[in-house]
Amino acid sequence: MYVFFLKPFSLIQDKQIQLLTEIETRALISQQQLSVVKSQITTKQRDIRLIELTSTELSSLPSTKTPVYEGVGKMFVLETLPNVQKRLGEEKGKTENEIVDLKKRLHYLETTYKNANDHLDKILQRG
Repeated sequence: MYVFFLKPFSLIQDKQIQLLTEIETRALISQQQLSVVKSQITTKQRDIRLIELTSTELSSLPSTKTPVYEGVGKMFVLETLPNVQKRLGEEKGKTENEIVDLKKRLHYLETTYKNANDHLDKILQRG
C-alpha cells in the first residue's frame, strides 16, 4: 500500500514539471516574438516617415510636368508626378494598416507573456 501511494505522487510531480516547462516555453516564445514585433513596428514607422518625406519633396516641385524618375532595379523609369504621388499614398495606407495589425499582435503577445508569468508565479507559490 505504501508503494501505491508513492506512484501517484511522482506522477503528480511529473505533470507539474511538464506544466512548468510548457508555461515557461510559452513565456519565452512570447518574449522573443515581442521583440520581433516591436522591431517590425519601428521599421514600418520609419518607412512611413520616408514616404512622407518623399511626398513632401515631390509636392514642392514647380509643376506636375516636371519629369520624375523612379528606381527599378538598376535602372530608372520615367513616371508622371501624379502616378508617383498616388503610389506613395497607397503604400503609406498599406503600411499604416500593417502597423495596426502589428500593434494588435503586440497586445496579444504582451497579454500571453503576462499570463504565462502570472501562471508560473502561482504554481511556484503553491509548490
